[in-house]
Amino acid sequence: MNFKERYLAGEIEFEAIDDFTYEWGISQETCCTLREYLGLNEEEEDVWISVSDEALKEMLDQQKGKTK
Repeated sequence: MNFKERYLAGEIEFEAIDDFTYEWGISQETCCTLREYLGLNEEEEDVWISVSDEALKEMLDQQKGKTK
């Protein structure tokens, strides 16, 4: 499972995004972009990059509420 799936399932805290980003950065595989590795869509990636970590967390938390 990727970061987004695990976060939405309540398995990890949002701060784990840093660990996932680090793991992607040191990986020898070139399987995918960071966005794909984290499981984010384009809108989520744009918010994360253009606005802040907190804005992405809020966006994902809204999805979390819909899945319960």
